[in-house]
Amino acid sequence: MSKCVFITGTGTDIGKTYISGLIVKKLKEYGMNPGYFKTAVSGNDRDAGGKLIPGDPLFVKKISGIEESLEDMCPYVYERAYSPHLAARIEGGPVEIDRIKEGFERVCAQHDYVTMEGSGGILCPIRFDEEKIMLEDIIRMFDLGSIIVADAGLGTINAVVLTVKYMEQAGLKVMGIIYNNYQKDNPMHEDNIFMCEYMTGVKTIAKVAYEATDIDIDEGLLLSMYQ
Repeated sequence: MSKCVFITGTGTDIGKTYISGLIVKKLKEYGMNPGYFKTAVSGNDRDAGGKLIPGDPLFVKKISGIEESLEDMCPYVYERAYSPHLAARIEGGPVEIDRIKEGFERVCAQHDYVTMEGSGGILCPIRFDEEKIMLEDIIRMFDLGSIIVADAGLGTINAVVLTVKYMEQAGLKVMGIIYNNYQKDNPMHEDNIFMCEYMTGVKTIAKVAYEATDIDIDEGLLLSMYQ
């Protein structure tokens, strides 16, 4: 039976896909059979034949070296760089819960450690018409613990604390925080991380430098994030 974790962030373009790719890569290096899943991805380009290319899954696939098919990695792909609910309203093909459930369970059946990445921040609407699906509904449906990805720089204290507090009030389990764009000798980065830990009680599980090609995280710690 597979073990899973959810990757969310303090906002859009915070580095969730980048960190997800490094995590999947590290799991592969540790000898696991890792998989990746994302409910919906927006802001994608088309190939020469006009087919949409799911950019985030493609990035994870390339950086990690896994052989999972792009179709299995993400069932909903939109062209416009909007929240999935708005992209689907314009382009068609709104997210269906049954299809998400089927897709995620298929990936779990094929891999022992599955990393599910969210769209945008924790409050991202996935569908908002006659049916309303929020990102947190997806997390609850699969009873997943979450890793929060945050930037190590200015503004992260507010963003991290608000994200953690919202998730805790919503009954969502926060497993730990990974700080992206971290500079080892930057006193602000060090203080930001200290303050976030103090104000939330959530542990730091990794600090990742800008454009790093690896994530420094102990095997036991990484595997303990997955449930």
